[in-house]
This record gives sequence, structure tokens and C-alpha cells, in this order.
Amino acid sequence: MGTETRSGEATKGLGRPTEEAPSAGNGAGRLVAVVVTHNRCAQLDTTLTRLAAEPKNLLHAVVVVDNQSTDDTEKLLTRHGAALPDRLLIHRSDTNLGGAGGFALGIRLAVERFDPDWVVVMDDDARPASGALDAFHAGDHAGWEAVAAAVYFPGGDICEMNRPSCNPFWSGAGMARLVRHVAMGRGRDGFHIPVAAYRDTEPTPIDGASFVGLFLSRRAIALAGYPDARLFIYGDDVLYTLGLRERGGRICFHPQVRFEHDFSTIHTAEKRFLPLWKSYYHHRNLLIVYRRAAGMLFWPALLLILPKWILKVRYHAGDRRAYLRLLARAVRDGLTLRLDVALADIQAAAR
Repeated sequence: MGTETRSGEATKGLGRPTEEAPSAGNGAGRLVAVVVTHNRCAQLDTTLTRLAAEPKNLLHAVVVVDNQSTDDTEKLLTRHGAALPDRLLIHRSDTNLGGAGGFALGIRLAVERFDPDWVVVMDDDARPASGALDAFHAGDHAGWEAVAAAVYFPGGDICEMNRPSCNPFWSGAGMARLVRHVAMGRGRDGFHIPVAAYRDTEPTPIDGASFVGLFLSRRAIALAGYPDARLFIYGDDVLYTLGLRERGGRICFHPQVRFEHDFSTIHTAEKRFLPLWKSYYHHRNLLIVYRRAAGMLFWPALLLILPKWILKVRYHAGDRRAYLRLLARAVRDGLTLRLDVALADIQAAAR
């Protein structure tokens, strides 16, 4: 449920608009951006300003899904409608759909309203770096159903949380790489592409990517459908891209297409979930990701995963009982693939 506006005017029931053919130089065809936002007005302002500066032959339109924001997001979106005449479609949701629900709805709206060749997705605190869309259109994407950008912090360091992955469980070489990295105490490197790939000039095949700077072709959407809105937050992007690979879609990491991700307000040094209820979705969905990726090897891996998660209780002084209660529920629901839990129930459990 929600309302939709297009550059400030109501468009409920609007059919697919009649558009001119893509202009010369629009190498990849018609590209539409999808941005999901919730109560981060300042970040969204920066992102939409960056997108509005892109010419229409590089970026045909922008779809924003506002997840029931209660700050000044509505006023901001009204103002940006003037900067993106006939190019901004806004959906204001009556409920918080989470990142998963927002992207599922946003991609669907982009396809239905603008008939794009490609859709690029991003959070409200992420945006293409200068020249990123030029680099995307200049690239040869033949044979690739999806393209993942190289994501950096504003200061220029690689954004680790957006480093694409290669599923080690799908090949003998991948398993050998994983074992080698685990033995060296760098288990995460066994799942993700090497940092050296960011310095390459050629694309790197991958199996998983985040919803920050991920370009999806119409064939990718036809193969994989839309993200699973029931996941709410966390893991929806990895599960979606793994599903695309399982259906025969090819995904590449493109080092020349650079994105910026500014989430400096997150205090990772505290090593705790703020707010606490997010820990439920993190652990539940991560279990589903591990099971999808590892197959039968998931069960022995679970014996290693669970103790680490339980030990995180030490970071939640004052909330330890609630953390363990949410963790137990997340493990139960993750193993039984229960995705119909209401946000209000999880927030109540966190209290």
C-alpha cells in the first residue's frame, strides 16, 4: 500500500509512458535507478543530487521507494521532482517494507513504468561516483546478465561490506581456496573476490553481490524474478544473486564502474546491533544464505557458526537476555525457513 507520484504529480494508474528512443551513445540502452530510503533525508539528498546531474541518455529515470519515513523525506522528494522533470517516480509506502521489500517493489515499478534495458539499485546512502555511468555504458556487457560496481567509502577505501563474493562450495578450486584462507585466519577472503580485482581492467566473474551499484539486465530479472520481500533486511541481495546464478545468469564485477557508499554513522567498533531487533534478521537470513550456498556442507558448518554468534552476547551488556532470545528465534526460523514474522513481533521480543 502507498501512494505514487511522478515529478510531483499523482500517477496512480499511470500506464507505461511513451518515451523517445535512447539517444546515441547510450551503449547499454535505457537505464533506470532504484533507490530505497528510510529516515535518512540528508543522505538521500546527496544521492538524488548526484543522480539528477546524470544526462538522460545515461540515466533515463529514477524510482524512489520511501519506506514510511517520518523525517523531512517527503519535502525533499517534492523538491527533487523539479530537478528531475518527468524522470522521478516516488512511491511512499504506508508501512516499512525493509530493504528487501523496497527493492522488490522498486524494481517492479521501474520495469512496469519505464521499460528499461537495465536497472541499477542502491541504498539512500550510496550513489555512482563521477564517470561511473559513462563507464557502465561504455562497457561490453555481452554475456553478462548483471554487473556489480566497485564500491568505495567516500575517502577512497574499499567498502568491505560490498565486496562481491564467489561461492567456494560450487567448485573444488573454491573449496581449496576457502580451506587455505581459513588456515591463515582470513576466512572471509575465502568467500570474496581478492582486493587485487579492484585494480584490474577486465571484469571478474562472481556469484554474489550487494544491492549497492548492482546493474540488472531485463534478462536477469526474467531469470531471477524480484527479490524476496519477506526477508525484510539483510541477505536479500546475496540470495537474489545466488538465485540468478543458479538459473544460469552470469554476473561480473566491473572495477571501472565505481560507486560510493557513505555509512560512516554506523559505529562498528561497538560490535553490537543498534537497534537490537535487527540482530534477528541478520542471523535468520544469514542462516538461509549459508544453507543455500553450502548445501549439505551447511550442517557441519553450523557447528562452527552458532558458537560464534552466541559469544556475541558479550557485546550486548544490558540486553543479553533479549539478544539470546532473538538469536534462538532467528535460528529456529532460519532452519525452518519461516519468513512470515511481523516486524512488530520482533521489536516486541527485543524489549
